[in-house]
Amino acid sequence: MSDLYRPEFIDAEAARTWLETELWPNGPICPHCGVENQATALRGKSTRPGVYQCNACREQFTVTVGTLYERSKVPLNKWLAATHLMMASKKGVSALQIGRMLGLSKKTAWFLCHRIRESLRENKPDLLGGSNQVVEADESYVGGKEKNKHKAKRQAGQQGGKGKEPVFSLVERDGRVRSFHLPDVTAKNLGSVLHAQIDKKSYLMTDEAPQYVKIADVFMGHATVNHSADEYVRLGGFVHTNTVEGFFSIMKRSIYGTHHHISQQHLGRYLAERDFVYNNREKLGINDAERMAKSVKGIVGKRLTYRRTRGAEEGAQSLAR
Repeated sequence: MSDLYRPEFIDAEAARTWLETELWPNGPICPHCGVENQATALRGKSTRPGVYQCNACREQFTVTVGTLYERSKVPLNKWLAATHLMMASKKGVSALQIGRMLGLSKKTAWFLCHRIRESLRENKPDLLGGSNQVVEADESYVGGKEKNKHKAKRQAGQQGGKGKEPVFSLVERDGRVRSFHLPDVTAKNLGSVLHAQIDKKSYLMTDEAPQYVKIADVFMGHATVNHSADEYVRLGGFVHTNTVEGFFSIMKRSIYGTHHHISQQHLGRYLAERDFVYNNREKLGINDAERMAKSVKGIVGKRLTYRRTRGAEEGAQSLAR
């Protein structure tokens, strides 16, 4: 039987019960004062199911108050079903497809997907790597036409290409990934990310780009491979950046094969989605249901209005293949 026939995906009340179990394993938590398991369920005839009153501050609340789902007119079961579809798709699923499957308009499905992606952003992430661990770092470019990949900026003495947006990713071997949308690939930009995100006890692997020469000396070690000379692996397979290259392959298949067009202002949210799915992949022992359940933990304390989702520039240039 398809996972989409699970009760929490087809019934709003079952969805509410499931969400309460996931977010409140030890009892209701008041979003107003933060007191745990000190609330009473209101069962009056005029009160809708799922409303609680905090015994400490006397405020009323539901499980969606203070989350991305607050005040949404989309039924809660459809929120959870959309989240499941996104978490179960290695290369992503388009808003149009979610809209068709769940009976939502294009605008609603698009907004819903962006709010889910917003919930996947890490809150106060710890450092990547550590003692005796390897972190690979590399940059790639997303969007623009393939024929312009290197032409325009190379003529100006820069890397990248016309219409391309730089993406910088850090990947632990057999571990996590963390991606960033940068304004440009300079030593200053790369260094600020490397120094803030990676444990200095780590061993850093990069390609031969000159930007890394002065910013990598703070780590336990730094090795490079020379891609321009067709060198991809050396020292018995220890020195390489194939892990981060593999992540870029999956990320670009998601963008070009599923979404096709991504505006510059939203690229960070798509990267957050791809990072989360990669960091909770089956190879690490996490199945689709566990990944989905873990993803909803991020809805607490985050709000994203439609105005914020659209951004200040409605006509932002699309990042087309």
